[in-house]
Amino acid sequence: MPWLDVNGTRLYYEDTGGPGAPLVFSHGLLWSGRMFDKQVAALKDRYRCITYDHRGQGQSDVWRVDTVDMETVYADAVALIEKLGVGPCHFAGLSMGGFVGMRLAARRPELLRSLILMETSAEPEPAENVPRYKALNFIARWFGMRWVADRVMPIMFGRTFLEDPARAAERAEWRRRLMQNRRDIWRAVNGVVRRRSVYEELSRIRTPTLVVVGAEDTATVPAKAERIHAAIAGSRLVKLPRGGHSSSVEEPALLNAALEEFLRERA
Repeated sequence: MPWLDVNGTRLYYEDTGGPGAPLVFSHGLLWSGRMFDKQVAALKDRYRCITYDHRGQGQSDVWRVDTVDMETVYADAVALIEKLGVGPCHFAGLSMGGFVGMRLAARRPELLRSLILMETSAEPEPAENVPRYKALNFIARWFGMRWVADRVMPIMFGRTFLEDPARAAERAEWRRRLMQNRRDIWRAVNGVVRRRSVYEELSRIRTPTLVVVGAEDTATVPAKAERIHAAIAGSRLVKLPRGGHSSSVEEPALLNAALEEFLRERA
């Protein structure tokens, strides 16, 4: 298994190799680099696809701290790109991965060829969401994710994916992955719930940027994507007609088409 020592921890990553331009994928909260399996399969013949697990998630290690804060996760991404020697790279971040991507583009633009932001927000967690997320996190910490899975699935996935009878087996697999999450995942959840705004930094971004959001996303609603698009000069906004907070899983064909078009223009 490939591991990388960064900032006092070990990150798990997978690298397809190859001569293509590097394309780094940064995943959403509660998941791992596996949420981009279908994007890697579609793009690995043209790009060097790299997925990694954030500290405290997937197979990566974590410090024994109360909160895996976003500034630390951002610093990990910087170290990963630099240690692998893949800068400047295309960087695709979904939700929490988007928090990382916006920081990279605003602060370390020399590391990026382009930026892809999926189902994310530049703002703090809405105040109305915080009590509910804290309660779910408390239950997950002390009793396990299986006790909150039915509440979390509608946050992570949209109506079309959740209600399609033909995708029952796929839903069951992602629910299983959710329930088998590591017991210390609460540290990463705290980092997301307590995150600070980076909206004021968006005007500094000059990296070519694609912003993608699914019409059924209730965790970071389409209006959040519209605000990011408006704040990043020259960015492109794509609204998928279906899909919730995990378009890479829910609508891979729609998302892949948008990614391929954007990346092709930056070859």
